[in-house]
Amino acid sequence: MKFFIDTANLAQIKEACDLGVLDGVTTNPSLMAKEGIKGIKNQHQHYIDICRLVQGDVSAEVIATDYEGMIREGEELAALNEHIVVKIPCIADGIKAIKYFTSKGIRTNCTLVFSAGQALLAAKVGATYVSPFVGRLDDVCNDGIGLVARIVEMYRAYNFKTQVLAASIRHTQHIIQCAEVGADVVTCPLSAIKGLLNHPLTDAGLAKFLADYQKTNG
Repeated sequence: MKFFIDTANLAQIKEACDLGVLDGVTTNPSLMAKEGIKGIKNQHQHYIDICRLVQGDVSAEVIATDYEGMIREGEELAALNEHIVVKIPCIADGIKAIKYFTSKGIRTNCTLVFSAGQALLAAKVGATYVSPFVGRLDDVCNDGIGLVARIVEMYRAYNFKTQVLAASIRHTQHIIQCAEVGADVVTCPLSAIKGLLNHPLTDAGLAKFLADYQKTNG
C-alpha cells in the first residue's frame, strides 16, 4: 500500500520524505488556504515546490465545477510538472472531464467520492485514482472503511485499473483498516503515519535495553 501525505505544508512533506515511506502528496484548496498560499500564480509555484520534494504523484485540485473550466485548469496543472495528477470532483461534468483527460494521457484523481456508484463511474472513464472519503462518512454514521472494501472488491471483479486512494483518514487505525481491506493508497496527516511507530512495549523494551547496557558498560 502506498502512503501519500495530505497537506500543502512543505516542512511536513520533507519530514515524511526523510522518514523514507512517502509515495506521494494530495492537496486541495482548503490545505492551500491553511498554508496562506493565495493567488493562482503562487499556488502553481507551490505545486512545483512540492513536486521538487517528492518523487511521486502529487494531486492538484481544480477549482472550476463546469466542464470547460475543469479542462482549462486541469491542462494548466498537468503542464506544471510530470508528477501532477489532476484532482476532479465526482460530479457529472467531472466525470466528463476525466474521460477527456484519459483520452489525452493526463492522469486524474476523482475526489469527493462517497458511494460505490460514484466509484464505478470514475473507473469506467479511466480515472487513475478514486478517493473515497473515509472520515467524512464515519462522521455521519456511515461505514467509511466498508465503502473502501466494496470499491476494492468491485474493481477486482472487473479488473479496473483505477487505484483506490482512501482519503479523509483521521487516525492511525484508519490506515491499518485500509490496508486490511486492500486499499492501494492512503492519504493522511503526518501524525497518523508517525502514529504507526507508537507502542508502549517498544518504549519499555528500549528503555530496559539501555538500562541494562548502562549496568554492564557504565
